[in-house]
Amino acid sequence: MKATHHNATPDKYIEILDVFNRGWLRGMVQLGGVLVVVLIASHYVGLLNYAVLADGLPAIQTLFGEAFPPDFTHWQQWVKPLLDTLAMSIVGTALAVIFSLLIAFLAARNTSPHPLVFQVARVTLNALRAIPELILGILFVAAVGFGALPGVLALGLHSIGMVGKFFAEAIEHVDEAPVEAARAAGASPLQVILHGVLPQVLPQFADVSIYRWEYNFRASTVMGMVGAGGIGFELMGSLRIMLYQEVLAILLVILVMVTLVDGLSGVLRKRFK
Repeated sequence: MKATHHNATPDKYIEILDVFNRGWLRGMVQLGGVLVVVLIASHYVGLLNYAVLADGLPAIQTLFGEAFPPDFTHWQQWVKPLLDTLAMSIVGTALAVIFSLLIAFLAARNTSPHPLVFQVARVTLNALRAIPELILGILFVAAVGFGALPGVLALGLHSIGMVGKFFAEAIEHVDEAPVEAARAAGASPLQVILHGVLPQVLPQFADVSIYRWEYNFRASTVMGMVGAGGIGFELMGSLRIMLYQEVLAILLVILVMVTLVDGLSGVLRKRFK
């Protein structure tokens, strides 16, 4: 059998190169526009004011000098706040995942029962995302008092907005073939979700949940600064009385814990693949 050869003409090569060059030029123009915006914003916030930055360096050096060596004298008092912080992040993430599972199917175009329901669910997720955890923490501290509970509620409520959005987008990008097959077999809407959608998105749901737990652990250390308990509360206490050596020690402990949480989350992600 005689082999056929497809020889591209020089004009074809020139056309391909022209398309590539136009795409590259368009990308460079867009990148240039982004850089201009970044420079304008940097100038606006004073990042390009080198005189102010240079004046602040001696103060920063003095602060670091006062923080060394770190003081771990009261480390035993930090064990319970660390456990509170860890528990806060776990429970806050669990609450977010549970409620996000309920809202995500209403906020996905291909599983929402009605366009109005879809819009309401999306607006709800946007509203929850728009309120920072610290603001929610302050509100919940005023409502239920000091401790880990307001931190859990603040982290959970804010996380619903983010986790629900990622869950909904994962649902919208599922392969429609299993979904159509389930519908053709006479499955109910709930059965379609259970057998046609969930098996496809569960690995992504697990990834998002674990990443959110990592984030919530970091955020929960900050929640203590508004009275929501945890190691952040101890950190603020040391900052108020200017015990900078103790502040550095607490920051190092937080760094170790964040590293351990990151390592554990990496192991969990591998398990769920």
